[in-house]
Amino acid sequence: MVDETLARDIDAVCRLTGEFTLRSGQVADTYFDKYLFEAQPALLDRVATGMLDLLPEDTELLGGLELGGVPIATTVSAKTGLPALFVRKKAKEYGTCKLAEGPDVAGRRVTLVEDVITTGGAVRDATRELRAAGAIVEVVVCAIDRSPADENPLADVGLEVRPVLTRAQLDAAAAQA
Repeated sequence: MVDETLARDIDAVCRLTGEFTLRSGQVADTYFDKYLFEAQPALLDRVATGMLDLLPEDTELLGGLELGGVPIATTVSAKTGLPALFVRKKAKEYGTCKLAEGPDVAGRRVTLVEDVITTGGAVRDATRELRAAGAIVEVVVCAIDRSPADENPLADVGLEVRPVLTRAQLDAAAAQA
């Protein structure tokens, strides 16, 4: 069930128009600046609450992807009591040299937490690295899935995408505003 009030509020706060180059290299005329809602505690809390029913029951760790997934994963962790894991874009080259900060992932079910997914590049990279470290990664929950409707951009790595909001829902909210 779509929380139309959340869609309207998120859209009003974080939709930017112009010309934006995405991580994938694609150029878009619309950009959802997740930091604008993540910096507002009430909106961040509502997004995290929207993720609770999307989490697989067998989740053992919440893997927040650097940078935008970290505050969301931390908030979801506080609500569920599930330990959080902070997943870097690449392993540190000093100290512990870890890709993922937090508990050991080997043999554990990690649900990834991301802010916005378009092509899923960062999620795909993190999934491969976590699986190489022994994690079981099958689901990513995200605040916004801006990929084309009825398309799973992460099917090639066997990940199910579970969004709180989709681009279509945000577009519908914008049209009603």
